[in-house]
Amino acid sequence: MNQITFTKPDDWHLHLRDEKQMASVVMHTAKYYKRAIVMPNLSNPVFTLELAQQYRERILKALRDDTAFEPLMTIYLTGDTSSQQIVEAKDSGIIHAVKLYPAGATTNSARGVSNLDQCDAVFRTMEKIGVPLSIHGEVTDSEIDIFDREKVFIEKHLSVLVKRYPDLKIILEHITTKDAVQFVESCSNNVGATITAHHILLNRNNILVGGIQPHHFCLPVVKTEADRQAVLNAATSGNPKFFLGTDSAPHARQEKESATGKAGIYSSPVSLPIYIEMFERENKLDQLEGFASFFGADFYSLPRNQETVTFKKEESTVPGRYDYANDYVVPLKANETVQWKLAE
Repeated sequence: MNQITFTKPDDWHLHLRDEKQMASVVMHTAKYYKRAIVMPNLSNPVFTLELAQQYRERILKALRDDTAFEPLMTIYLTGDTSSQQIVEAKDSGIIHAVKLYPAGATTNSARGVSNLDQCDAVFRTMEKIGVPLSIHGEVTDSEIDIFDREKVFIEKHLSVLVKRYPDLKIILEHITTKDAVQFVESCSNNVGATITAHHILLNRNNILVGGIQPHHFCLPVVKTEADRQAVLNAATSGNPKFFLGTDSAPHARQEKESATGKAGIYSSPVSLPIYIEMFERENKLDQLEGFASFFGADFYSLPRNQETVTFKKEESTVPGRYDYANDYVVPLKANETVQWKLAE
């Protein structure tokens, strides 16, 4: 097959940052995706509806005038979030999920949740009025091996949430393990998961072999080859519980290559070519449209897109860097070749 046309996809997990940095990268997503769930963990997190409205306006202002891209906003859950705030967020029509970060789990998560019991009233309100809960599924206990943090979170916390709030829609974001795949498969249709391009492409050898590769460091960290294959199998399975979410997370080069390098892989410019290539390798291109374009919209109870995109099989070299405010960002597969290209 030398060409593929399918419904324009959406990105159900995206980091855009803010201000000049956001303006530098937002068009890389808008080129490929019609909509995106925008994460709220800015340096000044998006705790309220008002902050989400302001952030949305900044994103729209940064787009080209001819770009029909829709940011789908979220708010950042804390122990102080109230049920009234959830109701107001739902009524606004612009908030599509509430994001749960275990405190200290990832970038700008220090003000996340330390005790899930504090959020009982909020979870019950979300369950009642139909607001999805988006979860970064890792424990942060220092004694837990970093490669086990997703598995332990599922065992200790997510399994409890699913039982306690059976009608709450839950998205386990950026799954990385066979354990996560099996857990999501075992749950009701109220539980889904996003899958990134980098977690179906990379395993932990890609971080550690031949020297530390800082631009492959993300949280949750990529896992074993067996885990990578399990996640890839889930993505290509046609199971509507699994859908596309890039978790594209830009950081300036100097922040990635420092002694305390930031976690996050910038994949927006290459994510869709990577997904297509990985589905092709598995002889599952017939399952791509569901994963990329249908299942996420269905889970979020939003209409499927009407436009289509066409990709042609043509090699191209990924740029080694993109401008990023006053610095630059290094993308996934920098200076490497991808096999599929958008037919402009």
